[in-house]
Amino acid sequence: MRETVLEVKGLRTYFYIREGVLRAVDGLSYSVNKGEFVALVGESACGKSVSALSIMRLIPYPPGIIVGGEIIFEGRDLLKLSEEEMRSIRGNRIAMVFQEPMTSLNPVLTIGRQIAESLELHRGLEKNDALVEAANLLKLVGIPDAERRLNDYPYQFSGGMQQRIMIAMALSCNPVLLIADEPTTSVDVTVQAQLMELMNNLRSQFGMSVILITHNLGLVARYADRVNVMYAGRLVESGLTDTIYSQPHHPYTVGLIASVPRLDLPRQRPLYVIPGLPPNLVRLSPNVCAFAPRCRFAISKCTEQRPELEQVGDEHWVACFRHQEIPELTAMECER
Repeated sequence: MRETVLEVKGLRTYFYIREGVLRAVDGLSYSVNKGEFVALVGESACGKSVSALSIMRLIPYPPGIIVGGEIIFEGRDLLKLSEEEMRSIRGNRIAMVFQEPMTSLNPVLTIGRQIAESLELHRGLEKNDALVEAANLLKLVGIPDAERRLNDYPYQFSGGMQQRIMIAMALSCNPVLLIADEPTTSVDVTVQAQLMELMNNLRSQFGMSVILITHNLGLVARYADRVNVMYAGRLVESGLTDTIYSQPHHPYTVGLIASVPRLDLPRQRPLYVIPGLPPNLVRLSPNVCAFAPRCRFAISKCTEQRPELEQVGDEHWVACFRHQEIPELTAMECER
């Protein structure tokens, strides 16, 4: 039986703003097993990054607050820990690579100082020993001439190199869980592949679990063991990667996969686009299907009730009233 490292249960994170209550994460539940690569996908503003910040307990207050749920990590509920206890876990047992390395790295401190700080704080190393270990970490993530570059500042590195430095900082304390929030957003496709191979190799080398937050379904197909699809703060489909890509049961998942350009289709064929826009989470009723206004398979029930996750196969869950019909309906459309 696989060991569960992280279990998120009914997580709700709301932002209390002038316009009302913004339910950024509204009842999210999923788990991550030891050594597993789990992807969290969905459009912008669906709650992916907020859910990651909730795990780290870095939600800015005000206006944000975690109003309910549980985040069980290594048998302890992170939401019940004191801030001091959380600091011993954050950056140590759970590490995070943020979206924009240029805004995450301190521009007035050298790279060596920034990596060494974590080593001194969490591993109790002396300053000189911490710098030696920092150089080793830079070598691990492929930074050439690591000893000399410890004295450089963030602006002296390219975007891809800065992201490698962020990964080195995240790995400095051998975390059990690494959360990578859009780690390839600011780099070109060649560097994307290098960074993903780096993280995947390090995962195998250190046996850590990885949560990858991304829009890139190509990266998900190549690296993820399981996929969690989010929409409007909730999980709409979850399953093994092969299952999600070959047999999606939620219309939103079908739309995401169909919108990926394919080389095996005629060039004249237009790209698929999910109609409409993501909902305004302040105005969205919590008692309806959030995707219904954009769904070509919606029925009256979708605007009256909110579907809950239902198991449809081995390790496969879907929140859709018509999930049994979706594969057949989409197959008929493809034949036209």
